[in-house]
Amino acid sequence: MVRVRVVRHSGLRRRAWRRRVLWGGGEVLVTVGVVLVLLVVHQMWWTNREAREGAEREVRALERAWDDGDGHSRTAVPATTGAPAPVPTSTDPPDPPGRPAGTGGRSAADPAPAADWSRAYAVLSIPRLDLRVPVAEGVGRSGVLNKGYVGHYPGTQQPGQAGNFALAGHRNTHGEPFRYINRLVPEDTVLVETRNATYTYAVDQTLPRTAAHDTSVIRPIPRSTVKPAHGYTEPGHYLTLTTCTPEYSSKYRLVVWAKLVSMRPR
Repeated sequence: MVRVRVVRHSGLRRRAWRRRVLWGGGEVLVTVGVVLVLLVVHQMWWTNREAREGAEREVRALERAWDDGDGHSRTAVPATTGAPAPVPTSTDPPDPPGRPAGTGGRSAADPAPAADWSRAYAVLSIPRLDLRVPVAEGVGRSGVLNKGYVGHYPGTQQPGQAGNFALAGHRNTHGEPFRYINRLVPEDTVLVETRNATYTYAVDQTLPRTAAHDTSVIRPIPRSTVKPAHGYTEPGHYLTLTTCTPEYSSKYRLVVWAKLVSMRPR
């Protein structure tokens, strides 16, 4: 007697449904993986390339304007205000508080007419890092930092002025101009070029890590309130560089301080 195998169509349908679910889930995972890879490539490579090229073009444009004696407001040094802005994160820097005030404290070399805030007005050079980037007013992402520029904290002083000329820059992505400032050592030079002069600062101290709310590091006499052993107690002509640390994080801040050692008119 021959037994006839009974085929249960419901079981076949369940197995086919499982295969379709597994296949569809695999396709979704592969698609998500490809999208994530593309996002990483865009963030880590394309934003750096785009920002660096734009920053280099802006540096060349500034140099041409200075050489041609162009008095356009793009090269003007912005006015300063009395209170420093918060230290920004690399992912969500705060809007600069306050409003532009008078021009007290200007250096004789750089009168400070109203600035075009959409443009860079100085060039920051750090020979040890082979770095040369534009400096623009403010620490906003879209208008300044994400363009590969270094941003000037509103409320802090300008190049060559008594007090603290404080700057912020990305450590990772968007040109990452401050990625390697942790490599700076005492006596390394930092140059700030404006329309009328070149200011040379010498690196003096590094604060490897402090809290994001440690805004005292950009005050006229910079000193950490989180780590009071770092900073100064006397007035001077200071330059402060700030960025996020550790890399690929915005949890803490890395701070480098320098002191003005010379000024050379252009």
